[in-house]
This record gives sequence, C-alpha cells and structure tokens, in this order.
Amino acid sequence: MKKNIFPTLLLLILVIGSCSKGSDSGSTPAVTLPIASISDISNERSATNSHFQFSVSLDKTSASAVTLSYSTSDGTAISSKDYKSTSGTLTIPANSSSGTIDVEVIGDSTRKSNQSFTVQLASPTNCTLGTAKGTGTIINENLLYYPVDNSASAGYITPATYPGKALVWSDEFDGNTINTATWVFETGNNGWGNAELENYTARTQNAFQSKGNLIIEARKESLSGSSYTSARMITKGRKVFTYGRIDIRAKVPTGKGIWPAIWMLGNNIDQVNWPACGEMDIMELLGQEPNKIYGTLHWGATTLLHQSKGTNNVLSSGSYDQQFHVYSLNWVKDQVQILVDDVVYNTIPASATAGSVNPFNSDFFFILNVAVGGNWPGSPDGTTVFPQRMVVDYVRVFQ
Repeated sequence: MKKNIFPTLLLLILVIGSCSKGSDSGSTPAVTLPIASISDISNERSATNSHFQFSVSLDKTSASAVTLSYSTSDGTAISSKDYKSTSGTLTIPANSSSGTIDVEVIGDSTRKSNQSFTVQLASPTNCTLGTAKGTGTIINENLLYYPVDNSASAGYITPATYPGKALVWSDEFDGNTINTATWVFETGNNGWGNAELENYTARTQNAFQSKGNLIIEARKESLSGSSYTSARMITKGRKVFTYGRIDIRAKVPTGKGIWPAIWMLGNNIDQVNWPACGEMDIMELLGQEPNKIYGTLHWGATTLLHQSKGTNNVLSSGSYDQQFHVYSLNWVKDQVQILVDDVVYNTIPASATAGSVNPFNSDFFFILNVAVGGNWPGSPDGTTVFPQRMVVDYVRVFQ
C-alpha cells in the first residue's frame, strides 16, 4: 500500500509561507518627505525702506538639508516702485524646521489703497510643496501724507481780507497734526439722532492733516458693532462766534449714502437742547446728488415745535466733488445769508422765526463731519466707493 504524502507536503508549504512572511518584517519602510509651506505677511509701510520676512516652515524636520527656489511677482505692488524683486534659493539645514525669505519694501508715506505682491516657491529638494505661494500685503491706508492740490487753480477761492472786516480767527490746517486746543472729536455710534451708520472716532485713520488740508475720511470697516467709521470735529466751548463773514473752502465726497456737512450749533445746546439752541447748515450734500448742496437754518423751542428754512443750490454743470468750493455765511444781527462761491442762495431774516425765540443772535460753534447713511441720504449700496474724503483747505471768520 502506498504511503499518503499529502499531509507532509501541506505542512512543508505552511512552514515555507510562514518563513517568507517573517522575512518581510525586516524591510525598510518608505520615507515620507517633509512638506514645505510659505506664510502670508502683512505690514504697515514706513517712510523708509523696510523688510518683509516670509516664513517657510516644514511640517517635520529632515535628516538632510532642504532647498527650495523662490521668486517674487507683482500684484498691485510694482517691483522697483513698491518693492525690490528678488529670487534665489532657500536652504533649511538638516534637523531644522523653518527658514525666512527677505523682501525689501520701498519706503513711502502716501495714503492710498493697500498693495500686494507674491513669493513663489519651486524646485523642492528633500521635501514636497504644500502652500507654495505667499502674499505680502503692504498697508498704505493709514499713512499720513495725502497731497491734494488746494491752489487757486483747484477751484473757487476767497480773499484773505475784506474791506471793513478783520480776520478774527482761522484754521489753515498747516502742519502735520490737528489742533486739539481748537477741535474736539465727538465719538461713538449712537446714530446721532438721524439713524446714521458710522462710528465716529478720533483716530488718524479718520481725520488727519496733510499738505495744508484737513482730511476727514469715511471708511467701510467693522468697529464696535458698526460697519463704517468716520470723524466729527467740533469747536464747542473753544472757538465760538456771534456774527461775521465765515468762509470754509472744501472739496466734498460723493456716493450713495455719503453725507458731508459743514455746520454750526448754538453754544448753549447743553442748557436748552436742540433745536432751541439753533442750527445753521452752511453746506450739506447727499452723495447720490453730487451737483446739489443744501443750506438750512433750524430753530424751535422743542423738537415738536421744530421749524426750518432751507433751500438748495444746483450746479449748472459738473458736481461739487470735482473741485474746491467756498461755503460761506454772511451773518449779522437778525439776518443770515448762506452762500456758495460768493453767490447768496438763501436769506433768512429774523422775521422767519416769528412766534419762536430767535437763537441766531448768540454764540455758535463749528462742526465738520462726514456721516454714512441715516434717515436723509439712506444707506450706501453697491455703487458706493470707499473710502470717501472731505478735504478742507481753510476755515476763516471775519468781523
């Protein structure tokens, strides 16, 4: 009888298979290369050249040196004008996890839109690429040099003297800082009685002086629950006047929902409230009607008894934002005239306030502001461009 060898063969196969599997346990596992990524960077521009340091990081260290080539590319920032283009090779030493790429940014002080450029990584050695492009953002929007031509050729201009009158006070906005001995910033986002949308601040982002002008800037930005910021400056209790020829030369902003104003309130507002204190609107403009300004007086013992007399002036061509105009009052006892470019377009005699206390023979203070939104202009829409700026060349009072 033949011997059955099948069990023996099966055992031999199982042993050989087991040994074969065991030999795999000694093989070298696959090496995973580190991943290299470059970060974005955002810095305020300075008046002198500065340096942006882009960080390149590895997700883990390498036993060998890592190299990557890099080069810069223009975005809204232009090489040789805004930054110095560069290219080269970055080496991250063995057992290190990061390196830096230096890009020199050219100095400037001019307020304008922010700009950007990029740094591109390529040709990795001993690593792979993750985030291969980094963006450098040059922040220009907070800088304090904003030149606006306020020469006689830039619009209407009024004389520095008038026969029979003396210049008793002026602010020509020379120098680099707002005179806080004269101007007080009213701040907050309480709607200001008109359901306005802006948050008024005392920041140089919203009000500053440059090249002989005051600039009030309205921005679309989030701050303390508001979507817009701006500035509102007053001379209450500091520079107050009764009567005179008042000239304010300004270039106004435009756009749906933008509401610049040059006006005055009675200095006794804390004692008698509005409108009993009186209000003189030398110039108001609704940004969606850039060719029309309003000049109005308000008065009344209480808000329920509020009265006003106003009218508007429409340009025959062009719009008020295109050049400087001079907004004026001829203010004497018992009469106020409102002018633009020496043309009287509203006269309010004391008889207009008959039946009410006439507040316009008392001290008033100045207010300069740019509101955003509110009951009158409505809200900005998709056509409204930000930032918007009111530029004031001078405020002068003659008596």
